[in-house]
Amino acid sequence: MKLLTQLAVMTCAHQMGIVGLLPSQAYVSVEGRRVLVAPDPVGKPILGCPNIGPTLKPCTSTLPVKTGYSSFVRVSGRAVCLDTVCGLTDGTPPGLVEYTVQTPGQAWVSVSG
Repeated sequence: MKLLTQLAVMTCAHQMGIVGLLPSQAYVSVEGRRVLVAPDPVGKPILGCPNIGPTLKPCTSTLPVKTGYSSFVRVSGRAVCLDTVCGLTDGTPPGLVEYTVQTPGQAWVSVSG
């Protein structure tokens, strides 16, 4: 599994909604790109979700991560984010629309769980 950096691309399940990522730590980087740690993917804006209609709500924010934090690797006590990060969005239908990683933002550093 690859570490996520600030250049990772995460989208909602509607594929066009892009998660706005902002790393919260500045100590560890890969190729000059800061590594994401818990809870960096949480509460981030989602821009461009096409899920629009009379009874539909587009994805506009990420909810807590369900999976994808390393069990072993930490930065300042916080688990690093892996390319398996997955969680729900606030879009409709509630409790079903996930956000996932499309690209990790780097191709060099891997960790196991």
